Amino acid sequence: MTNPTEGISAVPDPEDGDYLREKCGVFGVYGHPDAAAFTALGLHALQHRGQEAAGIVSFDGHHFHSERRMGLVGDHFSKAAIIERLAGSAAIGHCRYATTGDTILRNVQPLYADLAGGGIAVCHNGNLTNALTLRRKLIRDGAICQSTSDTEIILHLVARSAGAHLVEKFIDALRQIEGAYSLVALSNKKLIGARDPLGIRPLVLGELDGTPILASETCALDIIGAKYVRDVENGEVVVISKDGIESHFPFSPRKPRPCIFEYIYFARPDSVVGGKSVYDVRKRMGQELATEQPAPSDVVVPVPDSGVPAAIGYSQASGIPFELGIIRNHYVGRTFIEPTQQIRALGVRLKHSVNRSQVAGKSVVLIDDSLVRGTTSARIVQMMREAGAREVHMRIASPPITHPDFYGIDTPERENLLAAKMTLEEMCGFIGADSLAFLSVDGIYRAMGHNRRDPAEPQYTDHCFTGDYPTPLTDVIAEERAQKLSLLAETG
Repeated sequence: MTNPTEGISAVPDPEDGDYLREKCGVFGVYGHPDAAAFTALGLHALQHRGQEAAGIVSFDGHHFHSERRMGLVGDHFSKAAIIERLAGSAAIGHCRYATTGDTILRNVQPLYADLAGGGIAVCHNGNLTNALTLRRKLIRDGAICQSTSDTEIILHLVARSAGAHLVEKFIDALRQIEGAYSLVALSNKKLIGARDPLGIRPLVLGELDGTPILASETCALDIIGAKYVRDVENGEVVVISKDGIESHFPFSPRKPRPCIFEYIYFARPDSVVGGKSVYDVRKRMGQELATEQPAPSDVVVPVPDSGVPAAIGYSQASGIPFELGIIRNHYVGRTFIEPTQQIRALGVRLKHSVNRSQVAGKSVVLIDDSLVRGTTSARIVQMMREAGAREVHMRIASPPITHPDFYGIDTPERENLLAAKMTLEEMCGFIGADSLAFLSVDGIYRAMGHNRRDPAEPQYTDHCFTGDYPTPLTDVIAEERAQKLSLLAETG
């Protein structure tokens, strides 16, 4: 039975299902006396990627030290006493939003295990699409699982590998997993980083005064004054030790397909992902949106915060003035306790309030990065009307989301995605806007610097819009097969 003290006890936010949930953030330092402190700072910068839990594991040359906590990085790892307990010149850290495994302390990463060759800690950004299949096989073979996280599967595979050395074991494990991952691992001699063969999840290599650093995004390098060196390549395994840095490429070469949502929503605007400024890309998405889907409006208003760069681009391309017509309250957490149904129904107002002076009597075009279930959009449109807006037009700086994600983005099931079950007109009626329009898939690619979505050109992982899943979905297929067999048994 799950220990109830491990989880987060709170009434769910009614808007939680209407946002794309962040993935996770990873960070690693090798060879610096302030490794744990740097890791805590790096996780602060990556907090947008996961707010449920955070953890750090360090190594002092003799012993591993682990501190894992539920909640925000700053709630725990800004305390000197905790950092002092994380002794050593090497450390890795993780901030988590759960897409696999429950929100309980035993799932908080980095996960640590004692293996035959010594200890190893691993943290993971992404999602394995064959984790359940592997887990069932491991348990049948006698494995004892201590968590429900897919990251633990990697530890089991490393432990059971017949490889002669840790790097061989680690690569052997990678050959057995499918899906999206950026991994950072720490042993008693090495810091290891790995990126999936398609490069779906981001991972960068940095350096501070000769100290190598691995991080999910460049903003985590900036916070400690580190220099960006390069992206870890798709399918690359980077091994950092006292002897320097070496790279392994255990997979056959494949064209990279990085996740398009890093640019649309997940990455911080001040990060550079795949050599592109996230902020600049989002502005170009807004410019493309204005060209494709103009709206007869007096003012451009972003849905904060992720809609801001696209709204600036929309304003610049259309010539319509940009105003902060919605003010976001940054001090409302996901665990805010809302005691009554009436108060819960007002949840969106806890996070957003209308700047009435900028919208009253005006035709407003609202710019948001994406639309999932549509409930938040409907309430924001309603708030605009209540504040006196004459017209409310909604423009989305990405295509309609018609397919769920299995690579680390917590999207609803397909039947709960608004665009998968409604026409454009029906969606517009649902949210109560005067008009609704989305950026096209080709528009996304133009904003990324391409003419259009063309298989002959660089591709992105864009399955949420196109249904083009770039890897096998072993667990999904197995589950669908099991459901069909069960149905046949019931009807037979």
